[in-house]
Amino acid sequence: MQFALFSHVPWPEGIDPYRIITETTEQAQYGEELGFQGVWLAEHHFSRYGLGSSSLILAAHIAARTSTIRLGTAVLVPPLHQPVRLAEDIAMLDLTSGGRVDVGFGRGSAGYEYHGFDLDRTESQERFQESIRVLQGLWTTPEYSYAGKYCTVNQVSLVPPSIQKPHPPLYIAATRTPATLEFAVSTGHPLMIGVVLDTADALDLCHRFVRLSATAGHHVPMSRIPFSRYFYVAETAEQAHADTRKALEWTMDMIQWRATFSAGSEVHHHLDDWRQRRTALPTSYEYLAEHRAIFGTPASCIAQIKALEAEGVAYFGCNFAFGGMEHHKILRSMELFAKEVMPHFC
Repeated sequence: MQFALFSHVPWPEGIDPYRIITETTEQAQYGEELGFQGVWLAEHHFSRYGLGSSSLILAAHIAARTSTIRLGTAVLVPPLHQPVRLAEDIAMLDLTSGGRVDVGFGRGSAGYEYHGFDLDRTESQERFQESIRVLQGLWTTPEYSYAGKYCTVNQVSLVPPSIQKPHPPLYIAATRTPATLEFAVSTGHPLMIGVVLDTADALDLCHRFVRLSATAGHHVPMSRIPFSRYFYVAETAEQAHADTRKALEWTMDMIQWRATFSAGSEVHHHLDDWRQRRTALPTSYEYLAEHRAIFGTPASCIAQIKALEAEGVAYFGCNFAFGGMEHHKILRSMELFAKEVMPHFC
């Protein structure tokens, strides 16, 4: 079993963005010291849900301050990028980090992110698939040319080349859209699982992917799928739930609130104002803690990860840093995890 860190780099009201970036970097550095295999960073735009609008720049910042931990994108949204520029930036990060990059791609979750880039979100599936094909072509083909529906490339030889050959490992995020799952299967690259699906649904999606991958002739095993959950370990179950309640409720409210925007965003509004006028009841903390998270004592966390291991999960992502969780609590939970949980997995 390998373990990694994962973060949306959340930005609750009243917290300095520089402090968040500094603390995220310190968490990655401490994760390397504790033996975590990777740190995965999300891309989001125009939202307090995540500061990772330039997640490759943040990854480069972390790369310069670490030596061995791998740098993952969970996820980059390729339709929001010019593909030649994106291919160059990923290759440069791979080069400057000494070949430590893992690239997760996804279609994104908020319509206003596409609106902010003056793109039609109804085209996102086609743009997503075309962009990934172009990126792979740029990384593997000298004087690459392509004429597609949304992108044209004329005899481009990418410089610099990536260290990892033929390119950094690629992963495709999918949730509920059949076309995305079908595309992920067709590429031969592993699926990746974030924190937006209930654990049972996420496992079912993984097993479907594995079966379809075998049918397609790629035979990508469950063990290659990064699988992430909200995560927190404390000395007692009571402490684990007391520490995570406010942060998880902020995260879920932010997801629901930002979904109400088709243009603009929530950044210059107030979450408490929206909470007072919303009509739908929020999903309860108790439900989310049971179905999308692993919160508890070391013994409880070991048992829950063992259950995932029995399903074939071999790469587990810990989202310690969600919803404005205090930095010192994140570090303490990471340390307890490394000392009391990690040794039970080889």
